[in-house]
Amino acid sequence: MKENIGTVQYASMLYDFYGALLKESQLEVMTMYHEDNLSLSEIAEELGMTRQAVHYTLKKAEAKLEEYDSKLGLVANYQENQKRAEELITKIKALDVSETELEPIVKMIEELAE
Repeated sequence: MKENIGTVQYASMLYDFYGALLKESQLEVMTMYHEDNLSLSEIAEELGMTRQAVHYTLKKAEAKLEEYDSKLGLVANYQENQKRAEELITKIKALDVSETELEPIVKMIEELAE
């Protein structure tokens, strides 16, 4: 399902699902890049590393996250659940159901898809 989203968004999803499994140094770089939205140069300056070292650490971490996902498939499963939830909500909204009845059903589906 990687092809359905951008590279940075995919890496962020991998980080969200598997980030805690990374080495501390890799997690720190990924956090600064994906959560703090720092550039490679800013991370390098903050950590006293070269920009190239930050880039290398980031790519190694992303490769490790992709390896985890290839074995566990949590990102694809999450995306599939999101797609199914959207389809379900669309179908339910097409039914002749009052807004009062519809609202809690849609809310439950959205909570399940999170």
